[in-house]
Amino acid sequence: MEDAGTARFSDAEVERLRDYLLKGGFLLASDYHGSWARDQFDEQIGRALPPGQFPIVDLAPPDHAIWRTMFPVSKLPQMASINTWRRSDGGTIERWNEDASPPSARGIADAHGRLLVVMVHNTDMPDAWEREGEDSEYFFRFSPDAYAMGIDILLYAMTH
Repeated sequence: MEDAGTARFSDAEVERLRDYLLKGGFLLASDYHGSWARDQFDEQIGRALPPGQFPIVDLAPPDHAIWRTMFPVSKLPQMASINTWRRSDGGTIERWNEDASPPSARGIADAHGRLLVVMVHNTDMPDAWEREGEDSEYFFRFSPDAYAMGIDILLYAMTH
């Protein structure tokens, strides 16, 4: 889910999302920046997965096994969108948010420990996948870390 901090789920979407996740589905939320976006998404995902039943946990590398699935990820890199990176002459902090740093990873698991949701906040990991052909400097700076993170998340979700 791109730009997760702007999510506003209808009651029907909340019910469908909960059903999907509890029947084995998985959600990756990314590309949302600042505390207001984090709070907004936490509120919305909390409607589908109430925090009393499904607490949000820290997935900071390298402690969680997700970051060792295929590639060793020792820290979450700060990645800006290609547009922010260009406008800021190579800056890595996204948008206008004063609190858009540092990046974090959190998750929501079921009672058996299976991750239902992974939330990667304050970093635009997907832009490094999407922008391969647009700028080689941007690609080589951000894509290796973005692909390592994405592959680890995908493989972990498919095998656990």
